[in-house]
Formats: sequence, C-alpha cells, structure tokens
Amino acid sequence: MLSGDTPAARPLTRPHPPAPRCGIPGRTPRTEPATADLARFNALPHDRAVAALLTCCGCLRWAERIAAHRPYPDLASLLAAGDEAGYDLTPTEQAVALAQEAPAPLPPARPGPGTLAAHTALRAAHAAYELRFRHAFVICLDGYRDDELMDQTLHAIRTRLAHEPDEERTVAADQLRRLAGVRLGQLAATCR
Repeated sequence: MLSGDTPAARPLTRPHPPAPRCGIPGRTPRTEPATADLARFNALPHDRAVAALLTCCGCLRWAERIAAHRPYPDLASLLAAGDEAGYDLTPTEQAVALAQEAPAPLPPARPGPGTLAAHTALRAAHAAYELRFRHAFVICLDGYRDDELMDQTLHAIRTRLAHEPDEERTVAADQLRRLAGVRLGQLAATCR
C-alpha cells in the first residue's frame, strides 16, 4: 500500500475499519498538524484512539502503546513514538499488521500506450509476490510524483521478488513502519 493511501498496488487483503471521527483522507502533504487537531487526537477516549490508530497499523499492541503514551506535545513526538513502536513489533505482530493492510487500487492510469500492459504486469507481480511471501506487498511511496508511482511500484515489487524470505520480511517491516508514520501524521492532522 502506498503512503497517504495513494493508489499504487492491487487490492491486498482486508480494509481497515473506519476510524471514529478521525478520517485519513487521500494523498495529503505531510505537514505539522494544527495544535487543535493534535489536541483532539490526544483527548480522544482510549478505545476511540486505539480504533483510529489501527487504521495506521493493524497491530493492536502498536495502537495500544501509542494511545497509552498520550498526550503528545507535537507531531515529531507522535511520529517518534510510532516509529519506536514499529521497531518493537514481533515477527508475528508484523505478519498480523501485514494481513490487515487495506486493498489499494492500481496507480492512476497515465495517458499513452502501455498503461494497460503495465497494470497487467503489476497485477501479475502482486500475485507472484503474495504467493512467494504469503503476505501483502507494501510500499511507501511518499515523496514520489503521481506519474512515478506505477514505475516505482513495479520496479520495487520485481526487485523484492528476488529477495530471500528473511530479507523481504525485513524490507516489508521497514515499509510498514514508514506507511504507519505517514498515516499517523495524517491522522493527527485530520482528527475531528
């Protein structure tokens, strides 16, 4: 799945449950949230905060840990806590979080020849990846332009298909942490 829930992968496994009153919009820039938005996130009841955090990373212990350490004084503190909690996930928790990744459509079609072929190749690569590694392909493409998404995704998935399972587990965990950070920033910036 792409950062900011930007389309760039074929549908994965299961969608996240909607976060109560804390939406994560489509592709938005990663900016410092308004103080009031972060204050609203900090003030959410624990169970609502956990539910909202599960939309960022599908590991309950990760979400519980982030929620328990509120209030966060600023976005940097929140992101650091999310990153630290992501590094502490066990292999089983990583597998659970990967299994919770929401389906994502293919990158937007670029005009011109080859788009259909590229989408077909990407769908086939996703199927091969999931068959080989038994979990969803995740990638954080934060910072790439829309016209680069298809090429970057296809290149990454083909490269990662050549990895040994242990190596790919490490890469996927890193991508999952990066995605969780982007989503966490969006959550903090849009909590209403």
